[in-house]
Amino acid sequence: MAVVKLFGAWLSPYVFRVIWALKLKGIPYEYIEEDLSNKSPLLLQYNPIHKKVPVLVHDGKPICESTVILRYIDEIWPQNPLLPADPYDRAVALFWIKFADDKLYRTEGEEQQAVVKEWLEMLEAMEEHVLIGGKKLFGGDEINMVDIAFCMVAHWLGAIEDAAWLKVFEPHKFPRVSSWIQNFKSVPVIKDNLPDTDKIVAHLKRLKEMLLTSKLN
Repeated sequence: MAVVKLFGAWLSPYVFRVIWALKLKGIPYEYIEEDLSNKSPLLLQYNPIHKKVPVLVHDGKPICESTVILRYIDEIWPQNPLLPADPYDRAVALFWIKFADDKLYRTEGEEQQAVVKEWLEMLEAMEEHVLIGGKKLFGGDEINMVDIAFCMVAHWLGAIEDAAWLKVFEPHKFPRVSSWIQNFKSVPVIKDNLPDTDKIVAHLKRLKEMLLTSKLN
């Protein structure tokens, strides 16, 4: 039987992408929590380039970067597919996954005004172009990789707003996104595997205070 290990961190939405994919596929795995301020030798060995989580180790072979891992999981374990079988639908899904990744990457370390702009552009694209046709989820009635890619909107954005004292998501302006969030978080695998929002907010506030202190010193 294949041995699957996942190196992760409780706060990371990228790690939860992989957790959900494994659980949706019914794949047993061992989870190893990493202290990102004191990374383990194994993590540095398995991901020497970026030195980040998540890292999936399948029979001793490491796979890095959440989107790459998701595609690997979907190819190795074909049950409960996360991408459409139709080539065009698959291409569209991959386009939106890349869009989500690019937007989220650009929000890291940016000034608040730039971050708000990126979030709003993401929400507008979801509302006007992705969640059209009365779809419950991006793939219709079943969760797929596009839903997983946009997970930060569903769960982490609210915590970021609370921690940074800003408002980005207004449900009345994005009714389709608002419905999608409810539908996404009602899927049992998602609902049962989400980090505590209060814990995320407290952690983000601590990080913000540490950053302000370091700038003053």
